[in-house]
Amino acid sequence: MKKTTNFPTQDPTIEDLLKRLEVLENKNAELEAKLKNQNDLENKLKWFEEQFRLQQQKRFGISSEKTNPDQLDLFNETENEANPEIPEPDLDSITYQRKRKKHGQRALMLENLPVETVEYRLSPEEQVCSCCNGAMHQMSTEVRQELKFIPAELKVVKHVRHVYACRKCERKELETPIVTAPMPKPVHPGSLVSPSLMAHIMNQKYVDGLPLYRQEKQFKRMGVGLSRQTIANWMIHGADQWLSLMYDRMHQILLEQDILHADETTLQVLREPDRPATSKSYIWLYRTGKEGPSAILYDYKETRAGKNAKDFLSGFKGFLQVDGYAGYHKVPDVTLVGCWAHARRKFDEALKALPPAKRQTSGTKAAEGLQFCNQLYRIERDLKELSAEERHEKRLELSKPVMDAFLTWLKNQKGQVLPKSALGEAVTYSLNQWEKLEVFLQDGRLEIDNNRSERSIKPFVIGRKNWLFSNTPRGARSSAVIYSIVETAKENDLNPYYYLRYLFEELPNLDSKDQNALDKLLPWSETLPVHCRLFNQLSKS
Repeated sequence: MKKTTNFPTQDPTIEDLLKRLEVLENKNAELEAKLKNQNDLENKLKWFEEQFRLQQQKRFGISSEKTNPDQLDLFNETENEANPEIPEPDLDSITYQRKRKKHGQRALMLENLPVETVEYRLSPEEQVCSCCNGAMHQMSTEVRQELKFIPAELKVVKHVRHVYACRKCERKELETPIVTAPMPKPVHPGSLVSPSLMAHIMNQKYVDGLPLYRQEKQFKRMGVGLSRQTIANWMIHGADQWLSLMYDRMHQILLEQDILHADETTLQVLREPDRPATSKSYIWLYRTGKEGPSAILYDYKETRAGKNAKDFLSGFKGFLQVDGYAGYHKVPDVTLVGCWAHARRKFDEALKALPPAKRQTSGTKAAEGLQFCNQLYRIERDLKELSAEERHEKRLELSKPVMDAFLTWLKNQKGQVLPKSALGEAVTYSLNQWEKLEVFLQDGRLEIDNNRSERSIKPFVIGRKNWLFSNTPRGARSSAVIYSIVETAKENDLNPYYYLRYLFEELPNLDSKDQNALDKLLPWSETLPVHCRLFNQLSKS
């Protein structure tokens, strides 16, 4: 048997162990970097998928943010609604009740319109019975109503002013008294424009969204060649010379209120000094709350700087309801009120960003956050008819516990969601705006959201899609003034055309420094003529 000898192996030195440890640490760091990179790529992919689904929803989905209370339980509908103890109905017991048509709606709609009656009678020769040749008498009438359209027309109005003198003084005296008949002052001296034409042009553009080049074609078809430059000059003159008087007075009254709403949107102005034509300008909106006079004012500015809101609201002290834009922090002596509609919209978008299979389930975090917001809105709907004091007390009793639970839920979700995901942005927005979101609990007159200002700025946004831009800063300022007058008139149930026409008839003949005279022309004045008010509002009263 052969004998073998085992030589002892040499133990690794400390240097070898340190080298192996260094190699392992490098490999570990490399793997961790790859894993982190892979997680980042997965998070980016999820974010892009969310953005894609949101864009698809905005492009093809329903724009309304209303949530059906049963929508989140559609997949559990069978389990929730099933009750085996309820017997099945007999076929004979199933009845169908059709919705009855309301009567009197047509008469209510037509009662304030002028009526033209056309009668159709038989001639005396035709009023003979075909059976016995006897005389026929009127038995009844049949009435058919239809709406007749009368196209607009242009006509020339000559204002002839007569001048009188005394013949006796002309023969015997050195001086002859001359008396001129009074005549209303023109809205634009030396121009063809009348109060009715200027009101029509403004109404066409700022109420119906009809650009000036289309109005130019309309006037040409009517036989009058009015260029859009001429029309634009008329509007700028009417806004700067006359409507600005009402605008400044409404601005003074707006600053005297203690609750205001504000918002802003973009506007393109082509010929701004030292700025390219593609730069963004802004229209700022300021309006009163649901109590007091309803005033809506637009203000054109070149930038979105918070200084613009500070300057416009100089002297105002009270509650200012806004969205989450930080520029409003520069307004002194105000308490900013947050907008729950913006907070809710974030969770609604987070829910829409989910895959369709998860979107309808109630167990998702986005659905939970949305339910907190919906619960607050349900409480507000129940408190709608209460007084401000009662609403304040009920909010502390009902809404405050919901908000406390919501805040706890938000803090728990903060460390569990990706910050850049749709849900993460919703959670972050609500937490950052929380101090402002809970301010509406302080006063029953405050609203839960800033939808009042969003509804007021929407006509400007819709009109902008038609006329696209303003040519000069002066035109943009005039547009802001005209929009303010028009939207305030609509808010006070006035017919914008007749109200503008009334202003252009009265303002040139008033003392612009007489505040009492201007107050009688304000949109909420009770001394306005009846024809300025909407027909349907007259029928309601």
